Amino acid sequence: MIPERIQPEPGQESVWDYPRPPRLEETDKHIQIIFNNVTIVDTRQAKRVLETSHPPSYYIPPEDIQMEYLFKTPQSSFCEWKGLANYYTIRVGDKEAQNVCWFYPNPTPEFITIKDHVAFYAHVMDVCYVNGEKVEPQPGNFYGGWVTKDIVGPFKGIPGSWGW
Repeated sequence: MIPERIQPEPGQESVWDYPRPPRLEETDKHIQIIFNNVTIVDTRQAKRVLETSHPPSYYIPPEDIQMEYLFKTPQSSFCEWKGLANYYTIRVGDKEAQNVCWFYPNPTPEFITIKDHVAFYAHVMDVCYVNGEKVEPQPGNFYGGWVTKDIVGPFKGIPGSWGW
Protein backbone atom coordinates (compact mmCIF):
# COMPACT_ATOMS: atom_id res chain seq x y z
CA MET A 1 0.00 0.00 0.00
CA ILE A 2 1.41 3.38 -1.01
CA PRO A 3 0.87 6.16 1.53
CA GLU A 4 -1.33 9.09 0.62
CA ARG A 5 0.50 12.40 0.80
CA ILE A 6 -0.97 14.91 3.24
CA GLN A 7 -1.52 18.23 1.49
CA PRO A 8 0.55 20.89 3.27
CA GLU A 9 -1.10 24.09 4.47
CA PRO A 10 0.58 27.46 3.85
CA GLY A 11 3.90 27.55 5.72
CA GLN A 12 4.19 23.75 5.83
CA GLU A 13 6.38 21.27 3.92
CA SER A 14 5.41 17.78 2.86
CA VAL A 15 8.08 15.12 3.30
CA TRP A 16 6.76 13.67 0.04
CA ASP A 17 8.13 16.75 -1.76
CA TYR A 18 11.63 16.11 -0.40
CA PRO A 19 14.05 14.53 -2.89
CA ARG A 20 15.69 11.13 -3.14
CA PRO A 21 18.66 11.11 -2.95
CA PRO A 22 18.39 13.51 0.00
CA ARG A 23 19.21 17.20 -0.07
CA LEU A 24 21.41 18.97 2.47
CA GLU A 25 20.65 22.57 3.32
CA GLU A 26 21.73 25.26 5.76
CA THR A 27 19.20 26.46 8.30
CA ASP A 28 19.20 29.34 10.74
CA LYS A 29 16.40 27.81 12.82
CA HIS A 30 17.09 27.87 16.54
CA ILE A 31 17.91 24.31 17.63
CA GLN A 32 18.07 23.37 21.32
CA ILE A 33 18.56 19.95 22.90
CA ILE A 34 18.25 19.22 26.62
CA PHE A 35 19.35 16.03 28.37
CA ASN A 36 19.11 15.47 32.14
CA ASN A 37 18.18 19.16 32.55
CA VAL A 38 21.38 20.35 30.82
CA THR A 39 21.33 22.24 27.53
CA ILE A 40 23.56 20.14 25.29
CA VAL A 41 22.91 22.10 22.08
CA ASP A 42 21.96 25.72 21.41
CA THR A 43 22.60 26.77 17.83
CA ARG A 44 21.43 28.65 14.76
CA GLN A 45 24.08 27.00 12.58
CA ALA A 46 22.56 23.57 11.99
CA LYS A 47 22.22 21.84 8.66
CA ARG A 48 19.25 19.70 7.78
CA VAL A 49 18.96 16.64 5.59
CA LEU A 50 15.70 16.31 3.66
CA GLU A 51 14.75 12.95 2.17
CA THR A 52 11.50 11.65 0.70
CA SER A 53 9.12 10.40 3.42
CA HIS A 54 11.39 11.50 6.31
CA PRO A 55 11.06 14.53 8.55
CA PRO A 56 14.30 16.54 8.63
CA SER A 57 17.34 15.37 10.54
CA TYR A 58 19.35 18.24 12.02
CA TYR A 59 23.16 18.11 12.06
CA ILE A 60 24.82 20.31 14.65
CA PRO A 61 28.37 21.69 14.37
CA PRO A 62 30.58 20.38 17.20
CA GLU A 63 31.40 23.91 18.37
CA ASP A 64 27.72 24.36 19.31
CA ILE A 65 27.54 21.12 21.32
CA GLN A 66 28.63 20.54 24.91
CA MET A 67 30.98 17.80 23.62
CA GLU A 68 32.26 16.92 27.10
CA TYR A 69 29.01 14.95 27.57
CA LEU A 70 29.47 12.81 24.43
CA PHE A 71 31.58 9.64 24.30
CA LYS A 72 32.39 7.84 21.07
CA THR A 73 31.20 4.22 20.91
CA PRO A 74 32.12 1.31 18.62
CA GLN A 75 28.61 1.48 17.05
CA SER A 76 28.50 2.29 13.33
CA SER A 77 26.00 2.23 10.50
CA PHE A 78 26.08 2.89 6.78
CA CYS A 79 24.00 5.31 4.72
CA GLU A 80 24.07 4.85 0.97
CA TRP A 81 24.06 8.65 0.54
CA LYS A 82 26.26 9.93 3.37
CA GLY A 83 28.63 7.03 4.07
CA LEU A 84 29.77 5.40 7.32
CA ALA A 85 28.35 6.89 10.54
CA ASN A 86 29.84 6.61 14.01
CA TYR A 87 27.93 7.07 17.27
CA TYR A 88 28.14 8.76 20.63
CA THR A 89 26.75 7.87 24.03
CA ILE A 90 25.61 10.81 26.14
CA ARG A 91 26.26 11.00 29.87
CA VAL A 92 25.13 13.89 32.06
CA GLY A 93 25.37 13.37 35.80
CA ASP A 94 23.79 10.03 36.68
CA LYS A 95 21.86 9.70 33.41
CA GLU A 96 23.30 7.95 30.35
CA ALA A 97 21.87 6.91 26.97
CA GLN A 98 23.90 4.80 24.55
CA ASN A 99 24.30 5.40 20.82
CA VAL A 100 21.88 8.34 20.81
CA CYS A 101 23.59 10.55 18.26
CA TRP A 102 25.65 9.98 15.15
CA PHE A 103 28.13 11.74 12.91
CA TYR A 104 30.01 11.17 9.67
CA PRO A 105 33.80 11.48 10.07
CA ASN A 106 34.35 10.97 6.31
CA PRO A 107 31.08 11.68 4.50
CA THR A 108 30.60 11.34 0.76
CA PRO A 109 31.56 14.41 -1.30
CA GLU A 110 27.92 15.54 -1.60
CA PHE A 111 27.65 15.69 2.20
CA ILE A 112 31.16 16.89 3.10
CA THR A 113 29.78 19.96 4.90
CA ILE A 114 28.27 17.76 7.65
CA LYS A 115 31.65 16.22 8.44
CA ASP A 116 31.75 15.69 12.24
CA HIS A 117 28.38 17.45 12.71
CA VAL A 118 26.19 15.50 15.14
CA ALA A 119 22.55 14.45 14.74
CA PHE A 120 20.50 13.41 17.78
CA TYR A 121 17.59 10.99 18.23
CA ALA A 122 14.86 13.19 19.70
CA HIS A 123 13.07 10.34 21.48
CA VAL A 124 16.00 9.83 23.88
CA MET A 125 16.56 13.46 24.86
CA ASP A 126 14.53 15.23 27.55
CA VAL A 127 13.36 17.65 24.91
CA CYS A 128 14.44 19.04 21.54
CA TYR A 129 13.24 22.36 20.14
CA VAL A 130 13.14 23.95 16.70
CA ASN A 131 12.45 27.69 16.99
CA GLY A 132 11.00 27.11 20.45
CA GLU A 133 8.62 24.35 19.33
CA LYS A 134 8.94 20.99 21.03
CA VAL A 135 9.93 18.31 18.51
CA GLU A 136 8.09 15.02 18.08
CA PRO A 137 10.44 12.18 17.10
CA GLN A 138 9.96 10.43 13.78
CA PRO A 139 7.74 7.39 14.43
CA GLY A 140 9.35 4.05 15.13
CA ASN A 141 12.54 5.28 16.87
CA PHE A 142 14.71 3.85 14.08
CA TYR A 143 15.12 7.00 11.97
CA GLY A 144 16.28 10.30 13.39
CA GLY A 145 13.83 12.78 11.88
CA TRP A 146 12.28 15.60 13.86
CA VAL A 147 8.58 16.40 13.38
CA THR A 148 7.34 19.96 13.89
CA LYS A 149 4.03 21.61 12.99
CA ASP A 150 5.48 22.87 9.69
CA ILE A 151 6.23 19.31 8.46
CA VAL A 152 3.50 16.93 7.24
CA GLY A 153 3.66 13.27 6.22
CA PRO A 154 2.82 10.54 6.48
CA PHE A 155 6.29 9.63 7.70
CA LYS A 156 8.40 6.58 7.05
CA GLY A 157 8.92 4.62 10.24
CA ILE A 158 5.39 3.94 11.37
CA PRO A 159 5.61 0.24 12.35
CA GLY A 160 3.71 -2.11 10.07
CA SER A 161 2.88 0.52 7.49
CA TRP A 162 3.68 0.57 3.78
CA GLY A 163 5.99 -2.43 4.06
CA TRP A 164 8.68 -0.38 5.85
